[in-house]
Order: sequence, then structure tokens, then C-alpha cells
Amino acid sequence: MKRLSISIVSTLLFIPLFSWSQNQGTIIGQDSTNRVITTAVPFLTITPDARAAGMGDTGAATSADVNSAYWNAGKLAFIDNGLGYGISGSYTPWLGKIINDMYVFYLSGFYKIGREQTVAASMKYFDLGEIQFKGLNNEDLGRFNPREFAFDITYSRMLTEELAIGGALRYIHSNLTGALTTGNIDARPGNSVAVDLGIYYTKPFVSRNSTLSLGGAITNLGAKISYSDANNRDFIPTNLRLGSAYTMELGPKNNLTFALDFNKLLVPSPPRDNSTPLLNGIFGSFTDATGGFKEEIREIMTSMGAEYWYNNTFAGRLGYFYEATDKGNRKYLTAGVGFRHQTFGIDVAYLVPTNQRENALAETIRFTIMFNFEGKSREGDSVTDN
Repeated sequence: MKRLSISIVSTLLFIPLFSWSQNQGTIIGQDSTNRVITTAVPFLTITPDARAAGMGDTGAATSADVNSAYWNAGKLAFIDNGLGYGISGSYTPWLGKIINDMYVFYLSGFYKIGREQTVAASMKYFDLGEIQFKGLNNEDLGRFNPREFAFDITYSRMLTEELAIGGALRYIHSNLTGALTTGNIDARPGNSVAVDLGIYYTKPFVSRNSTLSLGGAITNLGAKISYSDANNRDFIPTNLRLGSAYTMELGPKNNLTFALDFNKLLVPSPPRDNSTPLLNGIFGSFTDATGGFKEEIREIMTSMGAEYWYNNTFAGRLGYFYEATDKGNRKYLTAGVGFRHQTFGIDVAYLVPTNQRENALAETIRFTIMFNFEGKSREGDSVTDN
């Protein structure tokens, strides 16, 4: 990008990185020794649904629901076979303690085209509120409402009674300044495309009245994004997620699930050269940290959560998220509740920082509303026949 004024740098960089850093629990410039990995379009990493948010942002291997496509495209095929289709909407206030016009909205829906196959579509929308632009000499450049969104189409298929795979195609649009060209400033909306790949395995243990599930997904695997010209491109947040979930039946109407996820951004560690080819950056992200293996381990984020259901109607959730201090310093507890009745469901989540750092989601209520509708029974279908 051409040389920018301080005000425009604040708009182009501070806003998205502030959003990202608040999501990480760190304020830009707070600690010059930070080794935080930054990317463009960080809104893609914000947990969209209240169920996962109440469980410490776990979702790689938890039971499938209408929002599964975000976490692991593979597990979507295991959504209740009695369901024909469903839709959900999720709302997350952003920096709600400070302002009231920033939010994330997530709309998701699925349709089972057979016992073995499920398709889904979703949209994630991030509204950053209205911004006043100023030039180098404090001249008024007008007001603008930065917005970002991603639109996905997902397909998931069971390979066996216990294993499924899935994939998603994503279009990403980020408009932080509009088409702003004045003086030595050249800024325009950014666009990119990406894919997700996921695998999910679930094994019931009848003798123990329990189920073990494992999941893995690579998300946002796609082209770099530019806000000016083709010579200035930034990495998007390609991520590797691995997780497990263990569900126990405590009685005829009670079950309890424990979930554990590990996440790592497949993006070069700082300091980095954005001219690094995409695949080199992804594969090199496992070995490029200047601190060696110890720093690579610190780049892994840990999520853990628990979910209790009574009679498949009322749910209570707890979770914890941990990230190394020099990698973003997110450390917080989460809590949530859920309710299901016939076709209707609602989830609510709340976040509490545990490291005395401000968080964009602290002291705000996040919620998801969903509707699930039954389809024709497909119990007789085979997972091996077409």
C-alpha cells in the first residue's frame, strides 16, 4: 500500500487489528515483546454461536448441530437423522462495554439430502460501526461504516457409521474504507476465497453408555487478501483445529460431555515477510518461530468445555480458553445455558476474563436462536450405497 497518513493507518490497521487483539485479549502497543500472530480479516476467527461460546470455544468434536459447519464440516453429516432441515441466527455484541454499534451476526442453515449427506450454507457479518476519517493534516475525509462478511457453502458425507468428511467453499469480503483514493492514499475493499476441510469420527460404547468423538479441521485455507494492489497482500487466518469430546449418560434423562480443542494458526510467525508464498507460509508455520520448538508450542491455543443436558431440554455449560501471554494472552472463563423444545432452541453465553485484561466480549450476552424441522426417516439408508 502507498504511504498512508497516521489517521488512515489507524483506520486500516488499528481497527481490524484492534478487533483481533481484543479478541485475543491484548491491546496493540501494550507490550512490544509480544509475538502475536496477526492476520487480515480476523473476524473469521470470532466464535459465532452461543453454544460453543459457552463451552470455551470448543467445537471440533462436539455433537453436530446447525452451526457445525463453522467448526468442522465433517461432523455436519452426523446431525440428528430425524431432522430434515434447520436454521439459526446468532448475535454477538462487539466492544459492548464501550459502544453499541459493533456486532457480529451469523446466519446458518442445513438440509439433509439423505441419511449420509448434508449440505449447509452460512453467512458471517461483522459491522464495525461508523468511523470518521481524517487525513494527514487532519482534513475531513468523510464518514464510513466498515463492514466485513463471509459466505459459505458446505457439503458433508458419512463414509461409515462412525466416520464422515466434509468441505466448505468460502467467499470473503472486507470493506474497511470504501474506495478511498485521495492524495497519497490508495485503499479499496479486499476480497478472497478459501476452503475448509474437516473429518469427524464418533464411536459409541454401549456397555459404558458413553460416546467418544474426535475431529479435525483446516479452515480458511485460501488466497491472501489485498486492500490496495496485488503487490501488497496479507495472510488470512488459516487455522488447524483438533479436538475430542466424551459424552457420558448419567441416567435416563441426564448426560454430560467434556470437550477439548487445540488450535494453531497456519500463518508465519513474526517477524514475517508477507511476500512469502501461501503454501510456504502454511507449512513453514510449524517451524519458523525464532524461539524454536518452545515458541511453536506456545502458539497452540487450548479450549476446554463441559455441557450438561437434562432430558435433552435444558443445558448448562462451562468452559475455559487459554493462550500464551506473548501470543495474544487470551485467558477467560465462559458460561452458558440452552433450551430445546420441539422445533425451537435458544442458547446464551457469557464471558469473564481471568487475567485482568479487557476483552471485547466481556460483560456482554451472546445468543443463538434456532429452528429444526423433522424430515422423512432415513434409518434404512446405507452409508456405503449411493
